[in-house]
Amino acid sequence: MTRITRHPAAPPAGRVGIVHLGLGAFHRAQQAVYLERYRQHSGDDAWGIASANLRSNVDLVDDLRRAGHRYQVAEYIDSETLTLREIGVIEQTLFTGCDADGRWGRDLETLLDRMTSPEVRIVTLTVTEKGYFLNPASGDLRLDDPMITHDIATPTAPRTAPGLLVEALARRHVLDMAPFTVLCCDNMPDNGKRTRNAVVQLAARRDAGLAEWIEREVAFPCSMVDRIVPAMTEADVARLAELGIDDPNAVVCESFAQWVVEDDFPQGRPDWDAVGVETVADVAPFETMKLRMLNGSHSLLAYLGALAGIETVFDAVSRDELTALLRRYMLEEAAPTLEMPQGTDVDAYAKSLLARFGNDSLRHRLQQIAMDGSQKLPQRWLAGTLARVRADEPTGCVALGMAAWIRYTAGHDFDGNRYPVDDPLAPRFAALHADHGQSDDTLVNAFLAMDDVVPPELAATPTFANAVLDAYRTLAQDGLAGALAALDIR
Repeated sequence: MTRITRHPAAPPAGRVGIVHLGLGAFHRAQQAVYLERYRQHSGDDAWGIASANLRSNVDLVDDLRRAGHRYQVAEYIDSETLTLREIGVIEQTLFTGCDADGRWGRDLETLLDRMTSPEVRIVTLTVTEKGYFLNPASGDLRLDDPMITHDIATPTAPRTAPGLLVEALARRHVLDMAPFTVLCCDNMPDNGKRTRNAVVQLAARRDAGLAEWIEREVAFPCSMVDRIVPAMTEADVARLAELGIDDPNAVVCESFAQWVVEDDFPQGRPDWDAVGVETVADVAPFETMKLRMLNGSHSLLAYLGALAGIETVFDAVSRDELTALLRRYMLEEAAPTLEMPQGTDVDAYAKSLLARFGNDSLRHRLQQIAMDGSQKLPQRWLAGTLARVRADEPTGCVALGMAAWIRYTAGHDFDGNRYPVDDPLAPRFAALHADHGQSDDTLVNAFLAMDDVVPPELAATPTFANAVLDAYRTLAQDGLAGALAALDIR
């Protein structure tokens, strides 16, 4: 019998101090949970959230409205123990994307009005790496992207997160209002700095004075978020229904959660340290450790596992050889590249990650993790691997991961089962496979030559390039078992 601990939501307050861009499952299970716990702990009702979806899922926006913006978060410790939290801190849900009739921006003006409210002092974001429209290698704004081109041509009707931030800040600037703080909560290194780059570069295409004001006056603290929140499936909804939880907006996640935030909020912030948010002077070490060890391990499982027909993280780490691969990757390739504060136990962190991956209550699909590899791999694998190559240290696990990613982008697994390749560069991948698919050598070299993904110095290092090619050939000839055996992982 499942043991359930229930926590009802605090009463609605009707006050909004935070706007969030990206009303997905992660936001609802992470930032909203912390802020709900903060409201209950402190009684401070000034930090309610207005959350907006920018691209898709208008149904979620409207379903939450009908439910009074209340929903359940099921935090699983294991398959038989969970904490059920009712969340009520979201006060408003909005949609600015494209509807079924091809019309954009249903709630755009409402969102911009909210972002211009004096009560709003923080704007947070979870729009995924691709939602910032940055070159993964250089960090520069992709000025040729059609969405960014639209926002440059029509700045008062933006469709992107950077465009919304620029327009809202422009309105505040004209009104001589203090700017809100912009808090990125996506998995990017130096995520605050990268968000600043996107916003300032876009603002500069509109007004140099505005760009200078944003650069000078707007705070963009970095943050690190950590919680495994799989996409909801029909099986998850059915499992909750069996427990008497009838909520189409519910979210399932692990019980573990972490939020580390650089303490730079000129207009104020919640006193959220009391509910576990870690405010620090420098997020970078924690951010890099999480990106390279947790997210890097996830990506290894995603591409290798998906090719072998493995469905979930739990299924993958149930195989001893894949757990051994992750242990070697984390401790021998990722950990040596980290510079952590004194007292950080990296070995214990790796052990805890493997335990979290083995949570049998979560069905975290590898295909979900495999999305947007071109945006993720530079920070998860390649930056650390470049340091390893410069030190003439082994990089076999990442070389195998890169080979698996290249093979994954062909769009079918080892048994020929097809799947969609969900990535902003998917058309380019398809062209590379069409042009070079008859030659492993030229195909691998063509992928490594994508300098907006792979650092040129890394691609030009013969030992690494040859290791990727050898791993690619081994995967093609001997499958997953053969590739792991080649690394002496059994």
